[in-house]
Amino acid sequence: MSLPKVENMAHLARISLSEQDIPLYTHHLSDILSFVEKMNSVDTSNITPLAHPLDMVARLRPDIISETNQRDHFQTIAPQIEAGLYLVPKVIE
Repeated sequence: MSLPKVENMAHLARISLSEQDIPLYTHHLSDILSFVEKMNSVDTSNITPLAHPLDMVARLRPDIISETNQRDHFQTIAPQIEAGLYLVPKVIE
């Protein structure tokens, strides 16, 4: 991994890195990517995927409504709503 790539990733993640920390982060990220590459090279074609590491059955609860509908109450204190929906500021550039 190169220094400009680490600087770009830090910028995209909105992380402030000092100039002296960039080489350390470059080294750590390279180590992480090398480890992921090693994991990708392992042959898992004969391995059955697990839904859960323990052989257990999840307890199910009855599918019944246990709370009252308080949407109108909560929306009275919301800054902006429209057609029963909460309006939020755009966060994607």
